[in-house]
Amino acid sequence: MADRPGAGLELADALANEPSLKAYHLLPAVRADLLGKLGRHDEAASEFARAASLMRNVPERNLLLDRARAEGRTSTLEGPGTDQPWA
Repeated sequence: MADRPGAGLELADALANEPSLKAYHLLPAVRADLLGKLGRHDEAASEFARAASLMRNVPERNLLLDRARAEGRTSTLEGPGTDQPWA
């Protein structure tokens, strides 16, 4: 994030194939947050849902699912070919 969300996403993606992180819920959560910042809301929603599926703690799982739903709603507010909400 020090440079930009895209740089953070590149770093997170580089860790995606690390076997020890396959079941670690924070990696997809970080990816989701960065994807959302880049306006890639459908992908962000999917990653938040994946992070939630890895969580056993119910309140944290619910938080991640709430974020997934919020990203899904955000994607419906965007016009075609833009990454800015219509508001």
